[in-house]
Amino acid sequence: MGALRGVFIALSESPRARRFVLRNRISRRASRRFVAGETLADGLAAVRALNQAGLHASLNYLGEKTTSPAEAEQAAARYLEILAAVTGERLDCNLSIKLSQLGAAGDPALAEALLRRILAAARATDTFVRIDMEESALVDPTLTLWRRVWQDGFRNVGLVIQAYLRRSRADLEALVGEGVRIRLVKGAYLEPPQVAFPRKADVDAAYGHLMEILLRRGTYPAIATHDERMVARARAFATAEGIPLDRFEFQMIYGVRRDLQLALAQQGYNVRVYVPFGEQWYPYFMRRLGERPANVFFLLRGVLAEWR
Repeated sequence: MGALRGVFIALSESPRARRFVLRNRISRRASRRFVAGETLADGLAAVRALNQAGLHASLNYLGEKTTSPAEAEQAAARYLEILAAVTGERLDCNLSIKLSQLGAAGDPALAEALLRRILAAARATDTFVRIDMEESALVDPTLTLWRRVWQDGFRNVGLVIQAYLRRSRADLEALVGEGVRIRLVKGAYLEPPQVAFPRKADVDAAYGHLMEILLRRGTYPAIATHDERMVARARAFATAEGIPLDRFEFQMIYGVRRDLQLALAQQGYNVRVYVPFGEQWYPYFMRRLGERPANVFFLLRGVLAEWR
């Protein structure tokens, strides 16, 4: 599984593979399992359907690292457009953003200015914004930028912690007392073993430990997992600790374990679905396959059924 994961991460960065997939009708249709579509209208339609099913949502506009100020400005304008559409329809939906889209890697000052613009508009409409965590090289820049806006009073912004990073225990301990809302994920980027745990058992152990810290001491944490064993562990821990259901939420990716999403919601748990959309869906799609190789076999069954 580790080797297969590495293959898909490499494919996500391959221009040749990208061209092939974008031109292939079957692969484009298969991607719709995990991506709401390419347009804002597609994303809003997915959120409406989730809300009608009793699920919360978080929209993410897919995009790669920007290489110019103009691209960063364009990405920020897109998020403001999304925010206006979500609040205009009064949808139950947060925003998830990547700072690399706002130019954080090349121009941190510009990224901060654009982030403040988005957060100010979101605060005016009582909308929560989550900053996604990216590869390990961007963790410190992300935390630095978050802290600057947090210290200036923006409390409608949260963070993501990736359990597979060896540094995450220390990061979580430093953040949990701040009152910031944290989404806990396992991690999807290919990292060297000195940076991230290479063994699944170690990642699961780290995730479980950090999850319990968040449930006990965190501010409305988001337990982002599709692993039924981890979900059961979270539920059992919350029950044993007397943690009410409205003190945390489960989060899952659009198109993954829809049965579990609905079952948890029907049992009274808050469940939020991460809904990606946009023209730059290919790198995201490849990373999702790498993160959970079982998805590959699911898609293959779908493709074979279509061919038949």
